[in-house]
Amino acid sequence: MARVIIMGGGVSGHTAASFLGKWMQGDEHEVVVVTPNSQWNWIPSNIWVGIGGMTKEEVVFDLAPVYKKAGVDYRQAKAVSINPEGGKDEDKAFITIEYTDAEKAGETEELTYDYLINATGPKLNFDATPGLGNGSGQLGDHTVSVCTADHAVHASHELDACIARMKKGEKLKFLIGTGHGMCTCQGAAFEYIFNIEHTLKEQGVRDNAEIIWISNESFLGDFGMGGIHFSMGGYATSSKIFSESLYAERDLEWIIGAHVTKVEKGKIEYETLDGEFGEQDFDFAMLIPPFAGVGLKAYNKAGEDITGTIFAPNGFMKVDADYTPKPYEEWKAADWPRTLQNPTYKNMFAVGIAFAPPHIISKPMSSPNGTPINPTPPRTGMPSAMMGKAVALSVRDMMEGTATEPKHTACMAEMGAACVASAGKGLFSGTAAAMTVYPIIPDFEKYPGVGRDMNGTTGELGLAAHWVKHLLHHAFLWKAQLKPGWTLIPE
Repeated sequence: MARVIIMGGGVSGHTAASFLGKWMQGDEHEVVVVTPNSQWNWIPSNIWVGIGGMTKEEVVFDLAPVYKKAGVDYRQAKAVSINPEGGKDEDKAFITIEYTDAEKAGETEELTYDYLINATGPKLNFDATPGLGNGSGQLGDHTVSVCTADHAVHASHELDACIARMKKGEKLKFLIGTGHGMCTCQGAAFEYIFNIEHTLKEQGVRDNAEIIWISNESFLGDFGMGGIHFSMGGYATSSKIFSESLYAERDLEWIIGAHVTKVEKGKIEYETLDGEFGEQDFDFAMLIPPFAGVGLKAYNKAGEDITGTIFAPNGFMKVDADYTPKPYEEWKAADWPRTLQNPTYKNMFAVGIAFAPPHIISKPMSSPNGTPINPTPPRTGMPSAMMGKAVALSVRDMMEGTATEPKHTACMAEMGAACVASAGKGLFSGTAAAMTVYPIIPDFEKYPGVGRDMNGTTGELGLAAHWVKHLLHHAFLWKAQLKPGWTLIPE
């Protein structure tokens, strides 16, 4: 019998667990999921919870009954460390976990494994910016967040309070964007600012609001992908022009190339790519924090710390990527991993946000003061699910003895992605931008000039795209709950 442990139950981890549970059900093999969360969250819809357009209950469900149905051993716990060579008293590789459920909270246990999939996702590194808080509404929080369902509920309450003030005639400032110079997930903030604007308009208080975008992007529409050129309405356009048009049409201001250095009540301080320092006051602020690895440690059989061997300095796991330091001009699509297998321990894999990218996608930039200010690579949503399934396929084959090495790939330089970005919620008044990108990592050798296939990189804006986003919300929650026909819904 072989055991595979999946650390993390987000999009990539849950995808891997769902398929392995299906394929292995009835076999002698064992599938174990270790995740600190009791609920699964469809994160793309948190932006709607954050404006009061959905409830928390509409974007989450309990994991325990789903994994029971799938035949998966579910442990509500966080992984603390990995011993890929075993230990002094254990010859087999194992991880140490700490339970987070009410019954066993704080207890630790060692779980042996034959294969390990790291799908831990990110640590929301709010502490990287002094004063940013953690989005939970605790004393000292100066901003809100939509990174989790609970954060989004708190953001909605704060927004309601602001709307009430504006209905009494007050004029307020809204600041939305990224809270650090090395943030990713500009897309979530992009969706949220447009949903804020749309909500204020529907509430009849838009004229009392000044809405400001702040981002570490060097230009609007970078999205951590170096920008996109796509076909839209029969014409070729850029994400820069597209984004600038959207912001200008809705009378939104913007501050770009900015690293937020400090947050205080009602005010931020920031540094820009030109080396200038500025301040911006606000009444309501939603600033995405930077991501980091969750802090897993690793030890060899002798108990020596080998964390630096397995993980990159940012805490994400090394995989089959080219991590050789080289100038930006020498970066290639071929640098990106294909099998997501750890190069040192071949029975370990990392998927989704948990793998260490070989480099950023956007051009690296820093201020004259030496402060790096550039987006880090997005690895969420559709790409994460595709990685989870590909690694699950490889692990299944290796567990069943039909392969001795991974045969399935999920390379971001060889895959496309579809994204539907909400620009306002409403059955007949909502809008969204539906975009496809191929490949995700630009390949300037294969596609000179723009780095992507213009036939596979498209965009449309309108009400129909908003309906598609609603459809995807329900489809992916259906799929994640393993309801009838779930395997027919693509990743």
